[in-house]
Amino acid sequence: MDIKGFSLDGRLSASSLVKQMEGAGLQATQIGAAAKLFSKMQHEKECVKFLSFTSNMVSSGLRETFAQMCKEKMCDAIITSIGSVEEDLMKCSGKFELGSFEMDDAQLNEKGINRIGNILVKNAHYIKLEKTLQPFFEKEWQKQHALGRMLSPHEIIADLGATIKDENSFLYWACRNKIPVYCPAPTDGAFGLQLYFFKQKRMGFGIDVSGDLKPLGQQVLDAEKTGALILGGGFAKHHLLGANLLRGGLDYAVYVGTGTQYDGSLSGARVNEAVSWGKVGRKSERVYVECDASIALPLIMCNVLEKKK
Repeated sequence: MDIKGFSLDGRLSASSLVKQMEGAGLQATQIGAAAKLFSKMQHEKECVKFLSFTSNMVSSGLRETFAQMCKEKMCDAIITSIGSVEEDLMKCSGKFELGSFEMDDAQLNEKGINRIGNILVKNAHYIKLEKTLQPFFEKEWQKQHALGRMLSPHEIIADLGATIKDENSFLYWACRNKIPVYCPAPTDGAFGLQLYFFKQKRMGFGIDVSGDLKPLGQQVLDAEKTGALILGGGFAKHHLLGANLLRGGLDYAVYVGTGTQYDGSLSGARVNEAVSWGKVGRKSERVYVECDASIALPLIMCNVLEKKK
């Protein structure tokens, strides 16, 4: 295949642009290949589709993209950090603001503003989060007492999603379309801090961290095929890949990340490395895109959505 230049005009659709990217070389070609593979996954009914992402992506405008994916049932399960859950919830009651990467962080701290790259989150959001989570934990405590067992992370997250009325929330749509949101580290972040505060008065309250393992494993084992869109790294990426060891690895894998592989980190590991572990199948179709997900995912999604019309 020859390298082809772009033919651009004001009427070019996103899917046409992505199609041209396939022959452009460099990471443009990788985005084109990822869009094609993700589209293939969507059209295979027997394929159970997993999605993993990190919380900073929910801080960004990708939150609404994840909500749309859940609304249109483009994934069958999500694996993410508890930070994604708390930030989705915080955005239900207020907007995050756009800043810059070069802001004076000492001044931001004095003003009660926290920085995530070029995204700003005021302390007021966390005050609202506390007012939401403390009564929610009380209801979950009562449910735990009634059932005689601790709840798993995906059960708690589903209950939280049921309380949300914001249709821009991925938790809202995951709950309503019965898409489990698995979280292997529910005591992290501000959610975990609020849990710490709640346990001062309800010491018996807890989360069955191992409770997600059986339903996640069952989804993998029951699947004819499995595919994954893995955005970024961290334990969400590893948890998804590790679960697919149960069936000899993923059949389809699309990675989008910016980490380096040279330090041996899981976050930076390329998709081929997972083949050596049996987390991605030897005969799988796989693509690695070295790109910020806030750039790559909208292009991949536009390509799929235009083809669905």
